[in-house]
Amino acid sequence: MFSNVFETLKERGFIEQATNEEKIKDILSNEKVTFYIGFDPTADSLHVGHFLTIMATAHLQRAGHKPIILVGGGTGMIGDPTDRTDMRKMLSKEDVIYNVGKFKKQLSKFIDFENDNAIIVDNSEWLSNLNYIEFLRDYGVHFSVNRMLTADCYKTRLERGLSFLEFNYILMQSYDFLELNRRFNCSLQLGGRDQWSNIIFGVDLIRRIENKEAYGLTLSLLTTSDNKKMGKTQKGALWLDPEKVSPYEFFQYWRNIDDDIVIKCLKLLTFLPMQEINELEKLEGNEINKAKEILAFEITKMVHTEKDAQDALDASRSLFSNGILAGSVPETTFSNLDFKDGINIIELLQKIQLVPSKSEARRLIQQKGIKINDKVIDDINFNVTQDLFSDNYILIQKGKKTFHKITIE
Repeated sequence: MFSNVFETLKERGFIEQATNEEKIKDILSNEKVTFYIGFDPTADSLHVGHFLTIMATAHLQRAGHKPIILVGGGTGMIGDPTDRTDMRKMLSKEDVIYNVGKFKKQLSKFIDFENDNAIIVDNSEWLSNLNYIEFLRDYGVHFSVNRMLTADCYKTRLERGLSFLEFNYILMQSYDFLELNRRFNCSLQLGGRDQWSNIIFGVDLIRRIENKEAYGLTLSLLTTSDNKKMGKTQKGALWLDPEKVSPYEFFQYWRNIDDDIVIKCLKLLTFLPMQEINELEKLEGNEINKAKEILAFEITKMVHTEKDAQDALDASRSLFSNGILAGSVPETTFSNLDFKDGINIIELLQKIQLVPSKSEARRLIQQKGIKINDKVIDDINFNVTQDLFSDNYILIQKGKKTFHKITIE
């Protein structure tokens, strides 16, 4: 008997939709299930938007099931119209190979690939060899255009223009599920709730072609309290790669999330026992910060290292008590000569990427949202000069919770 991981996923808030909930619950409890989750290798790092599905995959593997990580080397060259208002950049084969290598390194922190416990497969293995006429004859006949046009992923794109290239995406992803079913007896597909249409078309294709039952499960999207996707920073996506987002910045993102989604994130993004999370849910007022620290520590420890998490925690506590812990806050080093005649505060904020634009810098300064060494800077013409540096550094603060250290040498 296998542990009832379906109930675990449900209790922690993962499950959004299921093609056949009772049957999925039954097979996950009574047999080893091979399942898959897909990632388009459109960047050289995974980001927080992927993290929830990675955690669901880890829960299923820990319960005894086998994950297939499908990377869309083929579909990535087309682009998924889901949740897009424009067409994705097409990738070269070299891009895909490089990105897949980076993905596996990141995924290995959560998923065990040893002894065939999980595998990574690239769908270009079969998609790149398809004969178009044969594919249309053998598989295209099973897809209704009228039904496809009702899919949410096409509705929004139709208003701006949907290319025929993108229109083929549902066929490609459905064929992926069929191919994985044939090759590895894969019977379950996981995806975000925005993948529901793609998943049910694949389930239907397996039923029509192989006369076999297959299943789909969609997971909740990681959203803020106002229902916006989580994982966006001023610099862009919250990447899992420390070269793109430092462990400290990563930690601070979770330390500063809204109070009303802390418990949700603890359930979805950590392996803390539910009993412990339920106790944290009782915290009120400023005590909620304890839950935020635990959340930030646990996620940073998994994505990076325990040392990174501890350093970030120490730095965060130090900063919240108006101190600074060297080496743990985002830092930019300049030459002494750069500040010989001073640098305008707006220009400096842009140089260290603390603001996305000059207008945002002006707004923050005029609203007294910028401090240097704990002193409010409210003059947009203020010049940052060498005499402000103590022990060769200054600390710039944006708002209440964002800090950046500037050193000179």
